[in-house]
Amino acid sequence: MRCTFVTIAVLLTACWLLPAADSEAGRWTPVGLCGGGGLFNPSASPHDPKMMMAECDMGGRYISRDGGRHWRMIHRGQIGSAVRGAPAYFHPTRPGEIYALSGFTADTIYRSTDNGATWAPLPRDRQPRAGLITRFYVDRDRPERLFVGTAEGNVAFSDGGAWTSARGVSGRVIQFAVDRTEPVGKRSLFVGTSAGVFRSDDGGATFTKAVGGLPSDKGLTGFAGGSDGKTTVLYATTPCWVADGRLAGGVYVSTDAAKTWRRAMNPKINVQTTGTSPYRPKIPRYTHVVANDANPRRAYAACDGTRYFPPNHATIYRTDDAGQSWVETFFVDPRFKEFNVDHDWMTSYRGTSWVAGPRHMEISPVDPDTVMRTDGMFLFFTRDAGKHWTAGHAVKAGDAADDAKITWANNGLVVTTTWNYYVDPHQPKRHYIAYTDIGFARSVDGGVTWRWWGPSAAKGEAHTFPVPDRWTNTCYELAFDPKVPGKIWGAFSGHHDIPNENSIWRGTGKSRLPGGICLTEDFGVTWKALRTGLPEKPVLSVVLDPCPKSPAGRRTLYVSIYDHGVYKSTDDGATWVSKSKGLGDPDNMRVCKLLLHADGTLFVLVTGMRVPANGPFTTKGVGLYRSRDGGDSWELVNRDYPLLYPKDYGVDPADSHVIFVGACDAPTAMDQRIRNSQGGLHRTTDGGAMWKCVLRQRGTHFGATFHPNRTGWVYATSTGWTDA
Repeated sequence: MRCTFVTIAVLLTACWLLPAADSEAGRWTPVGLCGGGGLFNPSASPHDPKMMMAECDMGGRYISRDGGRHWRMIHRGQIGSAVRGAPAYFHPTRPGEIYALSGFTADTIYRSTDNGATWAPLPRDRQPRAGLITRFYVDRDRPERLFVGTAEGNVAFSDGGAWTSARGVSGRVIQFAVDRTEPVGKRSLFVGTSAGVFRSDDGGATFTKAVGGLPSDKGLTGFAGGSDGKTTVLYATTPCWVADGRLAGGVYVSTDAAKTWRRAMNPKINVQTTGTSPYRPKIPRYTHVVANDANPRRAYAACDGTRYFPPNHATIYRTDDAGQSWVETFFVDPRFKEFNVDHDWMTSYRGTSWVAGPRHMEISPVDPDTVMRTDGMFLFFTRDAGKHWTAGHAVKAGDAADDAKITWANNGLVVTTTWNYYVDPHQPKRHYIAYTDIGFARSVDGGVTWRWWGPSAAKGEAHTFPVPDRWTNTCYELAFDPKVPGKIWGAFSGHHDIPNENSIWRGTGKSRLPGGICLTEDFGVTWKALRTGLPEKPVLSVVLDPCPKSPAGRRTLYVSIYDHGVYKSTDDGATWVSKSKGLGDPDNMRVCKLLLHADGTLFVLVTGMRVPANGPFTTKGVGLYRSRDGGDSWELVNRDYPLLYPKDYGVDPADSHVIFVGACDAPTAMDQRIRNSQGGLHRTTDGGAMWKCVLRQRGTHFGATFHPNRTGWVYATSTGWTDA
């Protein structure tokens, strides 16, 4: 167990200690599967076709210099992600100059002048202060002028100094375009927003709406344009609806500088008016469209389709003639006969795909054949106009085609929450990762290569998971039998990210999602669900008592079940009984992490809860609890030091009286801006009689881990959405 604890601390730290410069000399190497979490804002350099960027909703921003095969996370001290904002923008005429945003508010511009090796914010007096920036733009024939568009409908430009705000634009800015058939000083500038298309004929100072032929009351979901000096084509997508039994809305095209628009729909594109699946939209949704100046008649439109299997599935359509005709290009599921996407660790295992519609889709500024799309788990890109799509999140470790032999190398695009990392105590070359969203992964070569679950036990159309399907979202913890190699208990849940803000901040009642405890006896290849005596609800923690055994030699285990309390088994997990006397409150039994100290003391944390939704945090049941009698009774350790939103804790392996609890600021009134200042790391050295906040780096802290060999060394982590 000591090895496990220090490994967790090391890997949590690793995310933030990658080298700031573009160097291979860093001391840390990412491990595990890639992708699997929300990916956003891909972009490509106009100067180097092998250079790409992307970001994720866990705070990381990534750069690739070999065409998307490998990625490096940029050090957070340089720049973080800003997934609500604009993609990183490569200046069209200045190689090495890149603009990007950092942070939740996405309103502060950072710039790199060395091709992404180092970053710094623009000086304060050169920040636009226009709102949440959703798009950058530079006309390459007027390279000194940088435009920004915002979520609030503001457009501003700067020639290197102060910013000038445009007039006449409304709606969230989607994209800019320019008419290069006109002289530089007289050319029209276009901006597409959620409210429509706007045109400027005075360099961007003033705009007027240019939506003749577009639906007057629907707004836009996408906008793009291309102009090669001879031809200018603009594209817009709108919500769809049914009128007189036919589909209306969709994709529109203008070839006369937005004076008029024509609807660019035909039988080769989805025009269904009734869906065929309860899991798909009733009518198609055209969500994104991209084009560039290299070939303005080429465009790609993303459609969230009305059925799962082709035709009319979720796909990307391509036009080569300004919307006169369309072809489908994206067939992501291996069961599709037109399948044209790289296998990744999910499709090779399941034989199916979980890919949803894109969150973002971008095109290379100079290559009409290169398109990138990201979704809630993966990044795919094409360099041949959609004939084939490459998985930017998955690299095979070898040439094997059979799922029983395939393993996956880490290419640096690591974006998914890792709850715990384990080295097998019996066979140290076996490593395991407990993940949010993608559940479980294992390695048999010391973490060099990985596989997701598997190998698959079933063959056919879809492979089954080794644990119940609805429990597979998250694996929170593992517990290893100290004597029997390969015998491991796992805590699984359909409810992810407990006790992080996205589960606790909005969650008021009991979880409606299932979960449970499973046992493997072959190092995680196959699992058996253990259900007797347990509610089928999220299991967040499992600990094993290494000493006591039943007369039959069976192990004693404890599990924490979210909203239900602590349960105990004395027969290897075959049967369970509740052990929650004195624990929490009937209205709040949000038990999280369990810990069994070497002296026999059992600890469990009850995290916070808001009542009502968006209201203050309750005081009921919250805190760190301790049992000295095997769970028969519990006492509140921080009884005289109440915390509204504790997240995690650590106990000194040498002395169970020394405890650290990580907590977050929490609303104390219906106005969530009124918060306490409990965020930080709180310590007791006398078993809970006296407490003190010993570290506050921000308003959201997580926990602490003790070094197993260096007395007094403690690792602390902070985490969360914002400090506000």
